[in-house]
Amino acid sequence: ETMPKVKKTRKFAMHKRMLNPKDERLKHNQEKKKKKPKTHEGSLIKEVKKIPSELFFKYNTSLGPPYHILVDTNFINFAIQNKLDIFTSFMDCLLAKCVPMITDCVMAELEKLGPKYRVALRIAKDPRFKRLPCQHKGTYADDCLVNRVEQHRCYICATCDKDLRRRIRKIPGVPIMYISQRRFSIERFPDVNNAPST
Repeated sequence: ETMPKVKKTRKFAMHKRMLNPKDERLKHNQEKKKKKPKTHEGSLIKEVKKIPSELFFKYNTSLGPPYHILVDTNFINFAIQNKLDIFTSFMDCLLAKCVPMITDCVMAELEKLGPKYRVALRIAKDPRFKRLPCQHKGTYADDCLVNRVEQHRCYICATCDKDLRRRIRKIPGVPIMYISQRRFSIERFPDVNNAPST
């Protein structure tokens, strides 16, 4: 015997449950929330970056001998190519005692470059170089140097990287050292007159 077919009764008033278009969980609402500028009593709040207390206009009063020089990877490589002794060339350029400093990121970058740059790595491991530990994630040396220079305006940045130099020029009060005409020269540094003009 065949079973009689059970008639399916259609359920009324059943529909998909949808989120309210103004719900905060929706992506476009989250983006709108992010874009909203801060306001105080209807007027926009403009955030101005705090200027470090050691800057007198563009003149950095915290720079003084012994000079602390942050050294970039390519600066050591170019110094070797131009057969320049880093320590004596620093002295010749600034006419004062210098403390070359190397961050963990720069050291990691030199180690990654492999055996071709082993001389540069040997120079970087010299005990006269002061080692600066890094607490941030990643080992991208350019970002590391820019962040360090922004936080503490007591350093001179030694680099031959054009992009990094362009980034540091936007930060007031930070002198940049580079290699030109087979010697070290410095820009944005008021006390040194022997640097060749470029």
